[in-house]
Amino acid sequence: MTITLKEKASSKYRAMKSKLGVKLASMERKVLRLDAKITARAKARGEKLAITLDRAAKSVRRATGVAMLAMIAISASACTDSAAPGNLSPTSPGAGTGTGGSGHGPSPIALGTASNYVILAKSAASNVPTSAITGNIGVSPAAASFITGYSLILPVGGASSTSSQVTGSIFASDYAAPTPANLTTAVANMQTAYVDGAGRVTPDHTELASGNIGGLTLPAGLYKWSNTVIIPTTVTLNGNANDVWIFQIAGGVTQSSATRVELTGGALAQNIFWVVSGVVDIGTTAHMEGQILSQTAISLHTGATANGRLLAQTAVTLAGNTIVKK
Repeated sequence: MTITLKEKASSKYRAMKSKLGVKLASMERKVLRLDAKITARAKARGEKLAITLDRAAKSVRRATGVAMLAMIAISASACTDSAAPGNLSPTSPGAGTGTGGSGHGPSPIALGTASNYVILAKSAASNVPTSAITGNIGVSPAAASFITGYSLILPVGGASSTSSQVTGSIFASDYAAPTPANLTTAVANMQTAYVDGAGRVTPDHTELASGNIGGLTLPAGLYKWSNTVIIPTTVTLNGNANDVWIFQIAGGVTQSSATRVELTGGALAQNIFWVVSGVVDIGTTAHMEGQILSQTAISLHTGATANGRLLAQTAVTLAGNTIVKK
C-alpha cells in the first residue's frame, strides 16, 4: 500500500520528536545538577536560596525554550520534506507483463472497433476552427447536426462525410448504412472498455501524490485515485514499447496550460489508458498522450494537442487543436 505524504511527514516528526525529547530530558538533568551546585555554594556564602532558585528556574526555561524552538523547526521540516511531487515518483514498474508478455504493468484495455476512431462521442463533437485531426470521427446516437465546426461535406446518400480539417472520415448515426450499425458497435465497445479499465483490481499505487502528478516520473503500472487528478507541471511516463499504464480516476483530469505528458524510454501512446469518470480538461497549448476513456466529457482548449484517442460517453470539444490517432 502506498504511504501518503502526510503519513511520511507524521512518521518523521514522531521519530525526531522522540529523539529531541531524550535530549531535552538530558539537558534538564544537567541544568538541575548545575543549579544544585550553585545552591550549595550560595548556602556556603550566605546568599538567599530564593535568588539561587530563581536563577535555576531561568536556566531551565532558557534550555526548554531552545529545545522547543528546535522541535518547532523539526516539525516544519517534517511537514515540508518530500513535499515536491517529484520525490514521490515510484521507483519500479508495477505488477504484470504489459502487452505481448514482455513488458511491465497490466494488460492493455481492448478497445474493439472503438479503436477505428480518433474521436468517438455519444452526444456531440464540436470544434472551433481550425483543428488538424488525423483519424476518423464518429458520433452516435447523436445525428450529424451535433458535429459542428468542421464544415462537413457529405455526398448524396453517403455513409461518411469529409472535412478539410480531418485526415480521415466522419461518421454519424443518421448517415447511410452500414454506418449506424458500425457506430452502435463502436460505442458499445467504448463503454465496455471503460468498464474494463475502471474495474481493474489490485492497483500498484493508490492516491499517489494525492492526485497531483505534476513533476512525477511514472513507470508502467495500475494507478488509482478516488478524486480528481491534476497535472500542473509536466509529467513523464517512462518505460519501453511493451509497458502499459492504466490510470483509474474517479473524478476528472485537469491539465494546466502549456504542460505536457511526456513519453520516454520507448513508451507508446497506444499503451496508456486514462479511465476517467469525470471531465477531462486539457489546458491551452498543453500536450496529452494516450487513450482517454471518459465517462463524461473531454475538452481541449486552444492550441492543445494529443496523441492517442478521445473517447467520450458524452461530448468531445475542440478549439484549434491537433489530434493524432496512435
